[in-house]
Amino acid sequence: MNEHPLQGLMDVALQRIKEMVDSNTIIGNPITMADGTMILPVSKVSFGFASGGSDFPSKSPKELFGGGSGAGVSISPIAFLIVSGGGVKLLQLASQENNTTDRIINALPEVLDKLQEMFKKEKPDAARGTSGDRG
Repeated sequence: MNEHPLQGLMDVALQRIKEMVDSNTIIGNPITMADGTMILPVSKVSFGFASGGSDFPSKSPKELFGGGSGAGVSISPIAFLIVSGGGVKLLQLASQENNTTDRIINALPEVLDKLQEMFKKEKPDAARGTSGDRG
């Protein structure tokens, strides 16, 4: 059985989308700075695809087909992952979609790091204690 012409249209369009959008499109290639800091761009990828066609009646044995397909891709940078000093930070680009909850969740790792630093500084003082030998 012969392949329907619409199948060929769809295959070509999907193959082109696959060539344009891969994992390196979403998490970009790392950029390494002189001090060893690595920056990974993060992008939002959206795409749409449509195809359609119709067979037309014909008096000749040759089949008549009319059809088309199309696709669109949108790539928007949304953030950068910064790997430095054994830690990872997410630097989000300003977005209208950010709400208070998103900002709190994004700030949480930094707050936890600062709390850990505070407790590490307090522990050596508490471990020393006082001898009670006051004269």
